[in-house]
Amino acid sequence: MTADSASLAAPTVTQAVILAGGQGSRLRPYTDDRPKPLVEIPGTGVPILGHQLAWLAAEGVTDAVVSCGHLAEVLQEWLDQADLPLNVSTVVEREPLGRGGGLKYAARALPRPDEPWYATNGDIWTRFSLRDMAAFHHERDAVATLALARPRIPWGAVETDQFGNVLDFIEAPPSPFLINAGLYVFSPEFTTLLPDVGDHERTTFPQLARGKRLAGYQLPQGAYWRAIDTAKDLTEAAKELAARGE
Repeated sequence: MTADSASLAAPTVTQAVILAGGQGSRLRPYTDDRPKPLVEIPGTGVPILGHQLAWLAAEGVTDAVVSCGHLAEVLQEWLDQADLPLNVSTVVEREPLGRGGGLKYAARALPRPDEPWYATNGDIWTRFSLRDMAAFHHERDAVATLALARPRIPWGAVETDQFGNVLDFIEAPPSPFLINAGLYVFSPEFTTLLPDVGDHERTTFPQLARGKRLAGYQLPQGAYWRAIDTAKDLTEAAKELAARGE
């Protein structure tokens, strides 16, 4: 590697925010006594948050801020008792700030405000190279980069020809559309662009997109990704992870 190419290399991202304050109402009764990130996918032996922290640490993250809300004290107690692979602090959103405001509130607790950072929703189970995503973000000189997933449609699809004849039945086909996977890389200046209260996906993201400073990183082929929103998601994720030997 030349000196010039080394100077242009993507900086290592060593800090992250995990948004873990949701009510998790669609996961009841699992979330009656714990926040959603502490729900365990059957067979994994670890809650979602534990998996995320281990993954972040393996990708070079040394410091994480967990934004708490619903049953914050339960999450904080788990963190106090767990053998954690990185430094973890918490912030508690005492009043609703919206998604953008909550993200800004948590980001202000990061130890190195002049460095880039990752963010993830607290209900995501995935594993891929965050370092590759950070390099993609750096190469495109983006202020924000969001991971994009192509989930499977939860219904069977029917394929027909132009005459209306049914040709085939396709069980749970991949969606033709990419979705926001709930995982991000942000440059330091992103924090100042967030609203104090409100939704960044209605304000900050459109502003960055108009300036071509918002990038989308497609998850690598074969990478596992699932958002755990319902009891059915838990069941499906358990089957999928068992089939993958994870």
